[in-house]
Amino acid sequence: MPRPIEALIHTEALAHNLGRARAQAPNARVWAVVKANAYGHGIERAFEGLRAADGFALLDLAEAERLRALDWRGPILLLEGVFEPRDLELCSRLKLWHAVHCAEQIDWLAMHKTHEPHRVFLKLNSGMNRLGFTPAAFRAAYVRLEALPQVDEIGLMTHFSDADSLRQGVDGIAHQLAAFEAATEGLAGERSIANSAATLRHPGRTAQDWVRAGIMSYGGVPDFPEHDAAHWGLRPAMTLRSKIIGVQQMQPGETVGYGSAYTAEQPTRVGIVACGYADGYPRHAPTGTPVLVNGARTRTLGRVSMDMLAVDLSALPASGFGSEVTLWGEGPDIDGKGSRLPIDEVAQAAGTIGYELMCAVAPRVPVRNA
Repeated sequence: MPRPIEALIHTEALAHNLGRARAQAPNARVWAVVKANAYGHGIERAFEGLRAADGFALLDLAEAERLRALDWRGPILLLEGVFEPRDLELCSRLKLWHAVHCAEQIDWLAMHKTHEPHRVFLKLNSGMNRLGFTPAAFRAAYVRLEALPQVDEIGLMTHFSDADSLRQGVDGIAHQLAAFEAATEGLAGERSIANSAATLRHPGRTAQDWVRAGIMSYGGVPDFPEHDAAHWGLRPAMTLRSKIIGVQQMQPGETVGYGSAYTAEQPTRVGIVACGYADGYPRHAPTGTPVLVNGARTRTLGRVSMDMLAVDLSALPASGFGSEVTLWGEGPDIDGKGSRLPIDEVAQAAGTIGYELMCAVAPRVPVRNA
């Protein structure tokens, strides 16, 4: 009998969230971003829910191969481009589109021998200061690419650093959007500038030819806690759940877990859950992190250990050994109504973001489609 912990992937939620991206940007095509093994959901498991996308965007050539093995014949974009010259050979064979963000990548293209020219997206550093050509160097890079027989169509892209919030009290995208528009004025090519945050918050200004639906595809919210998933009409695509494997009755003054981090102030009924940091649950989640037991909301108590964590059952007399515990995602029905614990709430309590929790589910946790 395996441990009761498991992660469920909700393909219908993935399809729903992709539809929300289309609704926000009805005149644009949608990249479903599946980097980091589809944000921890698994490319093969997520594919059915996302196959209505116009293209897939990712980082790794191996992940691109996995998509082609699923018989995906549409566009695949390497968001960071290639990492060495021989990667271009695989781009040719798999018909991959790829970002170009530095002069070295143009050099490699100029030396590459191919029968079919490549489709590329030239990246502008509009203010994020990670990857991309500066506005002063952007047009020269475009002209150089345009002259190469190895290059077919050239798209234009950038990435916003503050689309999820106001930047020091001002519009978070205005300065980068102005930089992009100035650098690309008069240049031919499809535009892709909107990430999930921009697609949700600024669709009228950023939804150009392509939008990149990343965290929103999985039901995560880029601007939480200002807005939650319900506000944007998103549904969780991952549920992490387990069961209570032990119950203790604590008296006032007694403690639970390593470091005696939680001391009972009153009689407290404690459930021990088969889930810990070795499963990907955040070790730094403090007492009070929300959790569902049989669909009812309660809280964690004390430190998260490698294989277990404690939850407060004091107000849940009907729950005990064997009760279902939802760490995040969709819980069981209560009186004919569903229960739900957004991953963003758990992440906020633990001082991190939902993206990290999705990607951190450990290999030892069984994962299956719901």
